[in-house]
Amino acid sequence: MPIALTNAQIRFLRGQAHDLKAMLQVGGKGITDALVTEVELALEHHELIKVKVAGEDREARDAMITSLAERADAALVQRIGHTAVLYRPSKDKRQIVLLRG
Repeated sequence: MPIALTNAQIRFLRGQAHDLKAMLQVGGKGITDALVTEVELALEHHELIKVKVAGEDREARDAMITSLAERADAALVQRIGHTAVLYRPSKDKRQIVLLRG
């Protein structure tokens, strides 16, 4: 079940993600199980990550980003062009404390 974020929480997370570099890239093979596993590991360690998605077609890119967020059980914070920001709180050690909304 994806995380429901308020507008204030999304605004806060977008500010936190501003200086981040893209950690992972989705290539020509699309969304594979190995990629989803890597995204889950990165989210568990960092909680907030940027993912770069290759693809010329905007609808295909948006579908890949949405699918990746759903499969990784993460919230899609922001999507700009080829880059998406995903958030999922860590199960073991939470680093980002969100405002109550």
